[in-house]
Amino acid sequence: MSSIILTQTPSVPRRLLLLLQLSFLLLLSSASNAVTPAGVPCRPDQAAALLRLKRSFAVTSNSVTAFRSWRAGTDCCGWEGVGCAAGAGANNGRAVTSLHLGDWGLESAGIDPALFELTSLEYLNLAYNNFGGSKIPSDGFVRLIRLTHLNLSSSGFTGQVPASIGNLTSLVSLDLSTYFMIVEIPDDAYETLISQTANSIWLIEPNFETFISKLTNLRDLHLGYVDMSNSGAQWCDALANSSPNLQVISLPFCSISGPICRSLSLLQSLAALNLQHNNLSGPIPDFLSNLSNLSVLRLNHNELEGWVSPAIFGQKNLVTIDLHHNLGISGILPNFSADSRLEELLVGQTNCSGLIPSSIGNLKFLKQLDLGASGFFGELPSSIAVVDGEYNSSVSLPQIVLLYLPGCSMSKFPIFLRHQYEINGLDLSDNEINGTIPHWAWETWNYISLLGLSGNRFTSVGYDPLLPLQVDLLDLSNNMLEGSIPIPRGSSTSLKYSNNGFSSMPSNFSAHLRDVTFFMADGNEISGNIPLEFCSAKSLQLLDLSYNNFNGSISSCLMDSVSTLQVLNLKGNELHGVLPDDIKEGCSFQALDISGNLIEGKLPRSLVACKNLEVFDVGFNQISDTFPCWMSTLPRLQVIALRSNKFFGQVAQSAVEKNSCEFPAARIIDLASNNFSGPLPQDQWFKKLKSMMIGYSNTSLVMDHEVPRVGRYKFSTTITYKGSAVTLTKILRTFVFIDVSENKFHGSIPGTIGELILLHALNMSHNFLTGPIPSQLGHLNQLEALDMSSNELSGVIPQELASLDFLAILNLSYNKLEGRIPPQSPHFSTFSSISFLGNKGLCGLPLSTGCSNTTSLNVIPSEKNPVDIVLFLSAGLGFGLGFAIAIVVAWGIPIRKRSTVRQRAL
Repeated sequence: MSSIILTQTPSVPRRLLLLLQLSFLLLLSSASNAVTPAGVPCRPDQAAALLRLKRSFAVTSNSVTAFRSWRAGTDCCGWEGVGCAAGAGANNGRAVTSLHLGDWGLESAGIDPALFELTSLEYLNLAYNNFGGSKIPSDGFVRLIRLTHLNLSSSGFTGQVPASIGNLTSLVSLDLSTYFMIVEIPDDAYETLISQTANSIWLIEPNFETFISKLTNLRDLHLGYVDMSNSGAQWCDALANSSPNLQVISLPFCSISGPICRSLSLLQSLAALNLQHNNLSGPIPDFLSNLSNLSVLRLNHNELEGWVSPAIFGQKNLVTIDLHHNLGISGILPNFSADSRLEELLVGQTNCSGLIPSSIGNLKFLKQLDLGASGFFGELPSSIAVVDGEYNSSVSLPQIVLLYLPGCSMSKFPIFLRHQYEINGLDLSDNEINGTIPHWAWETWNYISLLGLSGNRFTSVGYDPLLPLQVDLLDLSNNMLEGSIPIPRGSSTSLKYSNNGFSSMPSNFSAHLRDVTFFMADGNEISGNIPLEFCSAKSLQLLDLSYNNFNGSISSCLMDSVSTLQVLNLKGNELHGVLPDDIKEGCSFQALDISGNLIEGKLPRSLVACKNLEVFDVGFNQISDTFPCWMSTLPRLQVIALRSNKFFGQVAQSAVEKNSCEFPAARIIDLASNNFSGPLPQDQWFKKLKSMMIGYSNTSLVMDHEVPRVGRYKFSTTITYKGSAVTLTKILRTFVFIDVSENKFHGSIPGTIGELILLHALNMSHNFLTGPIPSQLGHLNQLEALDMSSNELSGVIPQELASLDFLAILNLSYNKLEGRIPPQSPHFSTFSSISFLGNKGLCGLPLSTGCSNTTSLNVIPSEKNPVDIVLFLSAGLGFGLGFAIAIVVAWGIPIRKRSTVRQRAL
């Protein structure tokens, strides 16, 4: 069963925190108003310190407004955000006891020392300001010994948490967290995207056990995004033993590990426990059901395992229980009582199972429900939803804010949604809904943050191209929609229309692209010129119009002045002309794919401005140029795909070229099916391919582009073995590939290729290479495919090749090799005779020609056989990295201009 998530209100921990803060502020206010006789102002030294603090902030519109009441000569106890308590002063005035500058939008290079002259402070709030990555002062807080409440959250501090804060023994509430928002966007699978504030810089607490040891009065602790990885599993016992009065523990994204310790059972006042997105292991302890004050339990996105006691769900004060994305936990749901206060019940992506109890209908306060675990069965009561039927007005449904129903085998658009006026997010993806999207679906709501209708059978949008609904994230991909692409009104962030039958774009839609970062319309039937409206989309980071019928030339405005565009994919269209050559400095391209078109002329030399370029694919065009040594100035270039063009000349042969033609980051080099000639690049050139020799562990496994809250787009490319092509829908950074086949290279094969030890596939077939096969190729221990067919190689097959354990495909046919095929090799015995055909001097299995110890083997020149040996790479059949290679025999198969395999992005 898929998940249903109904959301109406902010998360409980946030509400609880706000209530605690509000209570304290009211307490301060009442104390402040019961004060001292009129006419007793704040002390002059306090006012002077506050004015110095004011001057430490940058002068912005926010600071001018915030400090409007902070004027010299007036009573500082009456200034905005300043409080003075009764009895805190002496004969010459009162002292400042509270300073509330939270969420003022202030900017500063650091906390000014003047703050620490306010030694009577009990309450200090500097949250949601910007201190520019500065460190929290290590010595100033030792002077604020009266502090009971300290809030420095989401203010851009970095570095180590000062030990002096751990010496503030009067602290009741401490907040050093960073605000975050989690958006779970459905696609191929639910993907959690974390969006933090602009001032999100991690603090580090290297010794939590020492830090917490003196905070014995602590009731509320918020350390979200503080790095506590050095604490190991000791954090738990240290917390419980040092601060027995804790009511709120919030440690999300803290990199804590180990089990949830038994010591937490001592915290009988605990009301909220938030440990989500960590590395916790072990079981969810049963004692949690005995904590009678517990109202919030968030343990999602950990590595917890074992049986979850049903009694935990029945806690009488429990409002939120979120256990989702703990794949190792199991359990069943209890019978819920009518007096349950549960608002959030989230157990998706777990191993929980069993019949969904009908008593779940008793949860009258329910706002969020996620039962997306495959082990659940049964039906939801009608009091929660009438999902795939007619609207029943007799059933009173809550006004839903967010509804996820992906993969529920629904055949109709839920009619009850017509009466859900507060919908903010709707996901009906991967169902079986067909026909027209209801007209009312575009008019019932004014704004939706997420509308996911992908993976259905919709045939019509059911509305004019310019929609009246404003949608932040719209996904209509993988349907059967036709006509003009619909564009929501206002401004969206992500628009996905992939793999439909759309044939046109609306006119004059540039105003609707103002904030769009993702625009994907690949796999449609759109023709004509590429709309110039995309040139005015100043926030656009990714544009994918691949596999359409666009013609005309590529406008220079798409490449020359768009500093935000990072991915441009125009693959598989009918574009012609030359590539624009006026790209400006500041170019942001990470991936540029113009393969499978009719582009002519030379490569634009102005591409040297694109210093972040990682993927460059211009294969299957008509480009006539020399090898682009000048691109070696691009330090991150990893994929160089020039296949099936009219490139000519030698590759990095002159002394000048050798020194200026290094590609240390390259992992895929595809020069096949061109007119390159001369000898292969010599030893020193191959020695510079460092990424084919050394693996890097500090980067993501898949080459992709991610935009927070929008999604992740996986780069792709197409590799081909003579007539057979496959699109790699994701490029693994561990996949290393060289293809120089079908050119006019001659001379010997450099032995230094054997130093490219990460190489998985090497194709040098259909050239005029001579000399022996280098024995150094036996060092390529990860090699899975080797094709040197149709050359003029001579000598024996090196015995070293027999030691390549992963070699699954070998093609040495149609050369001048001689001697015995390496015997007693478990790998060579699996190859058929096709791998060795056309070498009349070879003998031994698997060939039918036997070897004689006394017969001299003469090398007899052989004619090329018209039979082409084709190596076919097919995704999804292994290959150790998502590839498998099989040998097929083909007669006269033409090289295809375009692949019909479409790429897909997340």
